Amino acid sequence: MFHSLRSYNYRLWAVGALVSNVGTWMQRIGQDWLVLTVLTHHNATAVGTVMALQFGPPLVLLPLSGFAADHLDRRKLLLWTQGASGVLALGLGLLTIFGAVQLWQVYAFALLLGCVTAFDAPARQAFVSDLVTDDNLANAVALNSASFNGARMIGPAVAGILIAAVGEGWLFVVNAGSYAAVLISLCFLRVQELHTEARPERTRGSVLAGFRYVGRRPDLLAVLVMLFLIGTFGFNFAIFISTMSVTVFHGGASQYGLLTSAMAVGTMGGALLSARRPHPGMVLMAVSAAAFGVCVAIAAVMPGPLLFALVLVLVGLAALTFMTASNSMMQLTTERAMRGRVLALRIAVVLGGTPIGAPLVGWVVDRFGARWAMGVGALAGVSAAAVALGYLVRHRQLRLHRVAGQWRLTLHPVRSDVAAAHVVAGERVT
Repeated sequence: MFHSLRSYNYRLWAVGALVSNVGTWMQRIGQDWLVLTVLTHHNATAVGTVMALQFGPPLVLLPLSGFAADHLDRRKLLLWTQGASGVLALGLGLLTIFGAVQLWQVYAFALLLGCVTAFDAPARQAFVSDLVTDDNLANAVALNSASFNGARMIGPAVAGILIAAVGEGWLFVVNAGSYAAVLISLCFLRVQELHTEARPERTRGSVLAGFRYVGRRPDLLAVLVMLFLIGTFGFNFAIFISTMSVTVFHGGASQYGLLTSAMAVGTMGGALLSARRPHPGMVLMAVSAAAFGVCVAIAAVMPGPLLFALVLVLVGLAALTFMTASNSMMQLTTERAMRGRVLALRIAVVLGGTPIGAPLVGWVVDRFGARWAMGVGALAGVSAAAVALGYLVRHRQLRLHRVAGQWRLTLHPVRSDVAAAHVVAGERVT
């Protein structure tokens, strides 16, 4: 489960990323709480607007960010993006501490951070393939998710305590300091041991080459449609959990932080289970997407915060299984020279749908209530599972047969377009 940690470079990177991720989750909770309870009177649409501004730039900057991840030195690029993120966190923290923060300023910082993240996220995800060999890539991707979601358990709970004790401003300052950990890890990597290849030539049309590559891959297209549905309408947890906590269960910042940490328990479990799967595929994504939709629907009708928290564990397990499987599958089946651009497209689809979904979900909360908004997320999960099933039936000849009195599912091996990427990614169905 942890064999990627035998690599010095990956081990050092993982430690720095864990510290930074804790700070990032603290800031997310603090920012949402600042908007929801300090700068507005429980206005879910305002929270959705912040999410839209923060997660929209990866879609707008997609051609440039993917090009940068494939053609620039990823380590140096990450030094710049991580440093810029720390400066933005410090700026918002100082404004909040001195009582000068206004809603439009939170909007502005969210937009700037979104622009930085547009270049940081694809480079950071593709950088994992520079730290380990392809044989260890799926495990390293899963452990990255485990680190991110381990931080998701710690960060929100700590954020709830800090908000009550010292306020949101100091929480943002602590996050700014946490970026030092990942910057130090990048500086002390053994550069000569990185698994880098010659950068692809900068030719006319190379910026858009990722679109053409994905256009020839029906498997990648299906995954991107699934990611759009779930990322746009299902992964609005900042709205779901905060509004359920405040408007349905009438809790404070501590309850909000603990509910977010409860879901993180599930995502952590999903990440660790994913680390044991060397070749995740479309079948796993279909099952996990369907499970996500069902669990969100169950969470929406829970009568109290305790039962809601317990179901959130299952929501997190299904969500992280789906996200890790899609990330690993897209990296393992994509040629190295194209990984940065394909991952940038993946991130743009996941985050770029937020400007559509977050305000819409926020409006549903304000108009009909938080439980109905979670119903939108449940429908997104079921729809994504239907997309996966359609791909398996059409391109992998998924069939149900009766053999010797027993019903069996049959599934053809991975198509030749995936095999052309020099990948072995078999799936077995009995």
